Amino acid sequence: MVLLDTDVMVDLLREHVPAVRWLDSLDEEILLPGFVVMELIQGCASRAEQRRLQKALAGYRVIWPSPEMCDEAISVFAQHHLSHSLGIIDAPIGQLAISLELPLQTFNHKHYSAIPNLRLEQPYSRS
Repeated sequence: MVLLDTDVMVDLLREHVPAVRWLDSLDEEILLPGFVVMELIQGCASRAEQRRLQKALAGYRVIWPSPEMCDEAISVFAQHHLSHSLGIIDAPIGQLAISLELPLQTFNHKHYSAIPNLRLEQPYSRS
């Protein structure tokens, strides 16, 4: 299983060649945190764009944190949001990755650096 962050999904949706090649090379189930899907929907400028997005996302498995994962995310968020500007959505996404024992595929290392025990991977080169 591979867990994707929003920035990686944006590259895939924009058909950024390195991202598409990377995805095509995988033989694993792709997981999208529900919060990532919500962020992508938030970025839509029209209903038509939102319909296209939802159609493009239909093949991905959306996964949500359990209540226990959310409790852990609250604890991490409370501990690190002031000192490290940890984002309100980044905390549960990071906690989901930890709970699933999966690295989070992302380029936003700064967003997640405060979350203890979170493994981050850059899935491809952006150049």
